[in-house]
Amino acid sequence: MFTEENKNLIIEALSYIKRFNGKIVVVKYGGAAMIEEHLKKNFAQDIVQLQSLGMLPVIVHGGGPEVSKAMEQLGQKVSFIDGLRVTSSENLKVTEMVLSGTVNKEIIAHINTFGGKAVGVSGKDGHLIEAEKKSHEGGIDLGFVGEIKKVNSELLMVLLTQGFLPVVSPIGLGKDGVTYNINADTTASRIAVSLGAYKIIFMTDIDGVLEKGKLCAQITSNEVEKMVKNKIITGGMTPKVEACLHCVKNGVESAQIINGTEPHSLIAELFTDQGIGTKIVL
Repeated sequence: MFTEENKNLIIEALSYIKRFNGKIVVVKYGGAAMIEEHLKKNFAQDIVQLQSLGMLPVIVHGGGPEVSKAMEQLGQKVSFIDGLRVTSSENLKVTEMVLSGTVNKEIIAHINTFGGKAVGVSGKDGHLIEAEKKSHEGGIDLGFVGEIKKVNSELLMVLLTQGFLPVVSPIGLGKDGVTYNINADTTASRIAVSLGAYKIIFMTDIDGVLEKGKLCAQITSNEVEKMVKNKIITGGMTPKVEACLHCVKNGVESAQIINGTEPHSLIAELFTDQGIGTKIVL
């Protein structure tokens, strides 16, 4: 039976479809959504649906667990300092192989199976991500961990205007030809700003920013900074909110953190008034 609630949901969705038509939306894809097979398929379906409705999605993916697993299988040491993977030259070879190879191509395969036109892009392609060695405040050598100096978005714009869907692995290239492993949240935020994206969405394993166990549906950049300072936001959520702050302070209208373990979470976020997760605005 076609209920009044169903009618209202359709009206809601139609208003958002019109609003997002022709707009670039960057999605940072990571967490459990990249591990469970049914969630991988749900994500691919959602992305193809978004593109078919006139949106211009760009995916930036992580893959930390897969990298760690591959390193352990090869007998390499897995080490993190302040959430950053210490990356030796041997670690780097495995990291790039897994991120730009295995993980990237699996995402593409899923999207294209559902009728999409996904294309894999490393940050090394077309000078997309220019990077340099990242310094640690404590003077610790992190190896081949990089920070982004510049994003050249021309390649992504060419792909988008030709109807392709870019899937970006967070690997950068230095001016000296050195390859660097870069944090995927940071990569997604810099790409979103470079593209002048309308919105960025970070998919993670929890519902969003929590305060005293309660979800913060919408918070401002000032409120986020206070929550970080007061240790309300800690751990793995810190780099995500910092990436969100960079976006909203540099022209992206809003940044959203959502739970990627919920089936079709992208659709629920984008096409309903209530949405899901935490929305961060300027």
